[in-house]
Amino acid sequence: MTFDKEIKMFQKLLMGMIVSVAFVFAQEPAATYTYVGTKMCKMCHNKEETGKQFAIWEKSLHGNALATLKTEEAKRIAVTKGIKTAPDQTAECIQCHVTGFGDASGYQLNVDVADAKAVAKNEKMENVGCEMCHGPGSGYKTKKTMEAVSKGEIEPASVGLIAPTAATCEKCHNEKSPTHKKFVFEEAVKIIAHPNPAKKL
Repeated sequence: MTFDKEIKMFQKLLMGMIVSVAFVFAQEPAATYTYVGTKMCKMCHNKEETGKQFAIWEKSLHGNALATLKTEEAKRIAVTKGIKTAPDQTAECIQCHVTGFGDASGYQLNVDVADAKAVAKNEKMENVGCEMCHGPGSGYKTKKTMEAVSKGEIEPASVGLIAPTAATCEKCHNEKSPTHKKFVFEEAVKIIAHPNPAKKL
């Protein structure tokens, strides 16, 4: 191979690399979804035809998760763990009892009670809401989007809607929890089941 041919081959290779890098950076960035709160889900998921899913959730352990941190038992557990603040004001505890903790759009600790907007936002994120299992809802919150998902016109994951797996649940249901019991996904999903009768399972 002559020197000129090597240069031309190197130029082609370099051009291919430049085009490849440009293509990667020209692609759409991965979508970032934000938490919208369970009341947004309630608008459609509390009707007879959808199995009154919101009402089922509201009575469940998930729907009352924050209240458990305000009990005397939770306070005793916190003391044994060396936690000096109230469990419902402690990141270590609250992260698995509210929606979206650790994300700017989720539940926040130490909200200024004089900030009505921040207080109202936090109230929307109380308890283990729909989005803790199904993903932040900003991408799928509209009726139009959910109808398209139901019809198979768009992939659920493309709008941030996920089907919960054992790994989803085990982010909280694990040995780090002071009240941890053996977690069996197949049994746990039956306890929190809120099926939509309009959909085939």
